[in-house]
Amino acid sequence: MRFDELGLAPELLRAISEQGYTDPTPIQAQAIPIVLAGNDLMGGAQTGTGKTAAFTLPLLQRILPFASPSPSPARHPVRVLMLAPTRELAIQVFESVKTYSKYIPIRSLCTYGGVDIKPQIAEIRLGVEVLVATPGRLLDLVEQKCLNFGSVQALVLDEADRMLDMGFVPDVTRIINLLPQQRQSLLFSATFSEEIKKLADKMLKSPVLIE
Repeated sequence: MRFDELGLAPELLRAISEQGYTDPTPIQAQAIPIVLAGNDLMGGAQTGTGKTAAFTLPLLQRILPFASPSPSPARHPVRVLMLAPTRELAIQVFESVKTYSKYIPIRSLCTYGGVDIKPQIAEIRLGVEVLVATPGRLLDLVEQKCLNFGSVQALVLDEADRMLDMGFVPDVTRIINLLPQQRQSLLFSATFSEEIKKLADKMLKSPVLIE
């Protein structure tokens, strides 16, 4: 199985081949078709399995029809929301989004706490389609009334088990409740405890399970 057999757009394949990749990892080969088809997904995956590309690539493709070179913020609403438990993981996911969206006119942003919120607010107001965030900072931004989730098509919860360990589940639940009911949701976790399964029930609609 090769990346060019997965039905990905030429702009994405060009960015992938520039990274020197031709063959997807097992989780990428399994997850990409499921996500492209619009299904919800519950993925059991450790860090380092290539799972970030497994959700980034197909979600970029899903919002490709809306990509616009227009400078107007109105043409760049938040369409994909990716939540990560730590600043380091958020930055890692964001790097992946930047790498693979190189040839697509979409805007992405990474927001996390511990730094001044004002530049992040300014950037959101310019329009951003893919927002990578830690849960606490995302809720700070919600309080600032600078975010509109009306166009969100997909939510990714990465490293859900760590979210749980760090006490983020109430924040994540609040965020889920702010999003449109009609959306695609993906949850990735190294382990599936009872709590993770409860969270998955709140978040996912008849998900496909891959491990």
